[in-house]
Amino acid sequence: MATKDAPPRWDRKMQQRLARGEAAALGELYDRFASLVHGLAHRVLGDERAADGVTREVFTHVWENPDAYDPKQGPLRSWVATLAHRLAVQRLRATETAALARGGRGTTEDLERKVRSASVAARADYIVTAMPAPLRAALELAYFQRRDYRQAATDLGVTEDEARRRLRLGLQLLSTAHDAGGPGAPPEYGGAR
Repeated sequence: MATKDAPPRWDRKMQQRLARGEAAALGELYDRFASLVHGLAHRVLGDERAADGVTREVFTHVWENPDAYDPKQGPLRSWVATLAHRLAVQRLRATETAALARGGRGTTEDLERKVRSASVAARADYIVTAMPAPLRAALELAYFQRRDYRQAATDLGVTEDEARRRLRLGLQLLSTAHDAGGPGAPPEYGGAR
């Protein structure tokens, strides 16, 4: 079992392969995390083209700086998500600040509210994609299909108590999207830098 001091083997191997300059490693990393990166960037920016740009920036940064990832700080997935979040927020701030400078509507306080709101939404997306599949499945049934815990239990083939437990745990994880340093969130998402 992996601990904080011993990152998953795949993460260590991937970092080593990237450090050796293996293009196939970058392709594998992209295949695994591109949808996560793009989704987080899109959630923050609300713009497909801008999210594409952030996705390119993230994988370029990873390719050029594989040693920037410290396996002792957490999973590679969290590091990549943190990088995507940081770059997307930087781009949002730059875009919105430029719009304000050109005489756009709003204030710097409005900009910060927009950045905070986008950050919470991105953290929530990350938490949902990172949570265990059984919890995610229960939440998806309850939210998207409007199932109560009894119907979710039937759909999932579990007891009603188990369905309630999964929903409760999933919602508890999701509620940390507003918290600083919530469990399951990458360090940037928790407010630490």
